[in-house]
Amino acid sequence: MILGLVTAVAASACYGTGSVLQAVGSRRSARAEAAAKGSGTGVTEHGGPSLSSTAKAVVTWEFILGTVLDFIGFGLGALAARLLPLFLSQTIISANLVITAVLSIKLLGLRLKNLEWASIGVLCGALVLLATAAGPEGGHHVEMAVHWWLLGVSVVLIAGGSLIVRRLGSSGAIVAGLLSGLGFGALGIGVRILNGIEPFGLGELASDPALYAILVGGIGGMYLHTVALQVGSVNGATAALVVGETVVPGAVGVLWLGDSSRAGLGWLAAFGFLLAVVSAVGVAYFGQEEAEVHGAQPKTPEPVHR
Repeated sequence: MILGLVTAVAASACYGTGSVLQAVGSRRSARAEAAAKGSGTGVTEHGGPSLSSTAKAVVTWEFILGTVLDFIGFGLGALAARLLPLFLSQTIISANLVITAVLSIKLLGLRLKNLEWASIGVLCGALVLLATAAGPEGGHHVEMAVHWWLLGVSVVLIAGGSLIVRRLGSSGAIVAGLLSGLGFGALGIGVRILNGIEPFGLGELASDPALYAILVGGIGGMYLHTVALQVGSVNGATAALVVGETVVPGAVGVLWLGDSSRAGLGWLAAFGFLLAVVSAVGVAYFGQEEAEVHGAQPKTPEPVHR
């Protein structure tokens, strides 16, 4: 349990720092895109970032460094998903929202409103409740049909979500953040049920559909998160990601994988989980004006920071 908690916290720190660095690179790309609007390039007909614009964002040095931290966070998060109940590991990892918010003040020049700080404080309290109530993790094995379902849902989610977000354009930041969170949630479930880990078997691992669900969810989630960072609030997009990354994996862990709370503390785990989700939604809601105030995707090619 202690090792799982430490790795989950470390993964959260890597993800939180990585998100802000990716936002810096994404917004620099967004400024270049805004300058290109006059020539009709770099944006979709709906006002969102084009595929080429997103591709340019991922080759900035800030984005690359953030991605390296994401990969480190992925490894640590995968270990945490094997050691802790999913409702606990995913929620702790999603607390990178706190780190994202704090670093965005320094690196992005943002100012958080009092209600955003209050929501972040509530989230921290919810994590304490969850850690207190969490019991041992459940099993790792489910029927192979579940592995195939996970892969199919991941493909539909990422492919369909990408089309929806592109049509929504500049108003799709929260939706993109939520869908990216669902992709990362599928990744967490896939890591938990992946065959060929204990004991290690390369053939069994390579033939498991859950492995490819992990790749689809991870890569697709990263793409959608990049789009969200380009067009909207970094804290709002990350908070929406938190909801997607915690609710579904937490429910799957409890309903199908045998995750449970300590005896007599089920109510505390449920309350802490609900509180975490509500507070994350609060950060997303109260941070909606950030993109307009600070110009995540400015209307003129001026610096985004004021």
